[in-house]
Amino acid sequence: MANQSNSNSRSWNKGKIIGQKLPLKPKEIWGIRTHFQMDNKIRDLALFNLAIDSKLRGCDLVKLKVSTITHGKEFLNRVMILQQKTSIPVQFEITEPTRKTIRNWIEKANLAHDDFIFPSRVK
Repeated sequence: MANQSNSNSRSWNKGKIIGQKLPLKPKEIWGIRTHFQMDNKIRDLALFNLAIDSKLRGCDLVKLKVSTITHGKEFLNRVMILQQKTSIPVQFEITEPTRKTIRNWIEKANLAHDDFIFPSRVK
């Protein structure tokens, strides 16, 4: 009986490619951005653009606060944060198109200086 259950069970990753995935191609990035713009998904576009600019892990992206990327009402060109997983400081540049989409998102969501840039959508 035990042999029968073992012969029917299959590993979750059998036949699947595992490990690091290939980076997105510029055409794919353009397509994703266009999709978000056409669907008027400002939050998703801002999150995607910041992810591309910073190359941060998701856990580090969602921990960013408005105060991390702004100084008063001005957006910073360069930001330095401490990565959660490695505790290594990382500096990255926020491009003008990304700053524009984040600015639009902050205004639409009416976020304060101490708020997370990407608060949970569950609330």
